[in-house]
Amino acid sequence: MKIDIITIFPDFFDPFLNTSIIKRGIEDGFLNIKTHQLRDYSSLKHNRIDDTPYGGGAGMLMMFPPFYEAIKTLKSEDAHIIMTSPQGNVFDQKKAIELSKKKHLIILCGHYEGIDARVEDLIDEEISIGNYVLTGGEMPAMIISDAVSRLIPGVIHEESSETDSLQQGWLKYPQYTKPESYEGYRVPEILLSGHHQNIESWRKEQSVKRTLSKRPDLIKMIILTEEEKKILSKVSKE
Repeated sequence: MKIDIITIFPDFFDPFLNTSIIKRGIEDGFLNIKTHQLRDYSSLKHNRIDDTPYGGGAGMLMMFPPFYEAIKTLKSEDAHIIMTSPQGNVFDQKKAIELSKKKHLIILCGHYEGIDARVEDLIDEEISIGNYVLTGGEMPAMIISDAVSRLIPGVIHEESSETDSLQQGWLKYPQYTKPESYEGYRVPEILLSGHHQNIESWRKEQSVKRTLSKRPDLIKMIILTEEEKKILSKVSKE
């Protein structure tokens, strides 16, 4: 997976690219994530990339030419171009899975009052990470990159990603580790039984129960299996 991020703050990404799973994925050759300084694609004095908007208005707007030149330089035949924007569809695990099947992502990070609207003719989609205002698109770009990267084969253990919360639509079941008991707080006995089939059934039920309790809004988006319908009916009555 190749990800190119166009930003005026490439240093913002240094800790992200040099930490934990993302760092290992890059070192092991499963990920190729690079940041690109937008100012390098400006032909103006002092590499200027912003100006006042036509028609007036508060603040500065990021100019079209630097983005055009950056995209022209970085775009490959397989590139899928994303602009982080509050106008886009809200990012979720389904979208992360969809993007993980792409070979090349280019992510544009806006700033100030946004980007000249002509850039919309060059992109494939706009993505928002939530209904709130951020200073720039750098954090959304990191969130998208992180969520997508962990789905790339080899980046993390496949079983780990398959059982993540929201991967199948449900929240993940509760998990515990040693010691069995501490100050009266005990691990559920079922997990100490060694009976894998019973443990698996318990975990499925707990996932449904957690989702119903904490994020009931998610259930309407899940295509339920017959087993899940029975579990949901059971936990709803408890």
